[in-house]
Amino acid sequence: MSASNQGTAIIGAGLAGLTLALALHQQGIAATIYEARPAPLNIGGAVMLSPNALRVLDALGLYEAVKPQGYSFDRLEFRDDGEHITETYEFGSIAKYGFQGLRIYRFVLIDALVAALREKGIKIHFGRKFSHVVTEAATLAHGSGGVTFAFTDGSTETATLLVGADGIHSTVRKHLYPGLETRFLGMAGITAAVPTAQLRLPSDYYIPVTITSSQGAFVIAPQEPDGSEVLIGKQRRVLDHEREHWERALADRDEAVKFLQADADKFPAIVQHAVSHIDPSKVNVWPFYAVPKLERWASESRRVIILGDAAHAIPPSAGQGINQAFEDVYMLALLLGRAAEIANPQAALTFWQTYRQERVDHVLALNHQIDLRRMPSGDAAFTQGAAREEFDLTWLYKPDFKKDVEAWISEQKH
Repeated sequence: MSASNQGTAIIGAGLAGLTLALALHQQGIAATIYEARPAPLNIGGAVMLSPNALRVLDALGLYEAVKPQGYSFDRLEFRDDGEHITETYEFGSIAKYGFQGLRIYRFVLIDALVAALREKGIKIHFGRKFSHVVTEAATLAHGSGGVTFAFTDGSTETATLLVGADGIHSTVRKHLYPGLETRFLGMAGITAAVPTAQLRLPSDYYIPVTITSSQGAFVIAPQEPDGSEVLIGKQRRVLDHEREHWERALADRDEAVKFLQADADKFPAIVQHAVSHIDPSKVNVWPFYAVPKLERWASESRRVIILGDAAHAIPPSAGQGINQAFEDVYMLALLLGRAAEIANPQAALTFWQTYRQERVDHVLALNHQIDLRRMPSGDAAFTQGAAREEFDLTWLYKPDFKKDVEAWISEQKH
């Protein structure tokens, strides 16, 4: 199972692609990144990293560098409109999982990854937009040849492996599934950034918090190291026949502000304060999309692979999208790093996808449980027949990727 003859080409310089290059370098595998945009991404607001992802960053030597640049926390509280704590959702614990949760701006992580890659001499080519795969060698098992791929300017490159880390609307994925379209989930999230002082929080009021009422839920989450700024947000179900109208409205930030402010009187004072002044330029609207469950995440030759949102886009309800992408990346790098010991590359990639898909499926079920707590109680279209379950997150936060890879390789040898 070779991954180093001509190196690995990675399409996409987002968090997944950058982290993959770093993980491959740790395994002694050369990688080159190609990104359509002219410069590193500086969009996307903050992300929540849970212990499963922080374990990966720690293994790659990045955790200590980025931790001071984010907001560390242990849990998300759920409160009702009477301000009573009804439930807690654990996002980390040093005692239980080795890490607290970390809310950190996406661009901070990207800057740290880009700096680490440049320090190690790993090339990132900006302004090169992937177009299509030209040719693939028959199979990885032959250990020679590679995959040749083209860019929109007509130029081509060749690599041993081509990995699509190019997001939910992946172009690389079209090589595996030419007719596949992402699926709109009928939900959207509307968020904004406001100063924490605007909320007039009591000194003992814990955030992040989700405040529920008959009108749904209102989320408040810190996103600066000192907690001086918070994200505020609501989710809305979007019926299919409304979608065309809703997509037009997505571009209207003033309408998004009105949605955040609507029914504020049905919530406690903290929410009313939160929405009292919202700068439209700090509003984001996120329609929730998913990729249908894919039979395979690699081409027949196993030389073209997709991962992260390109393979299994996960709605942001439980904050696991980027966390699961980090898991994809690290598991793949561990397997490629043991290539000399793996006689059957097809079996290795099948193991990788099966292992990862099982965890993704569990996360999707967890997402549904979070959504049940955030949608209006009268939304029968969403909640009918659904039962709320207690959170048990040990399976999510304490994976041992190295142990599981080692166990699989040992099993193949016997």
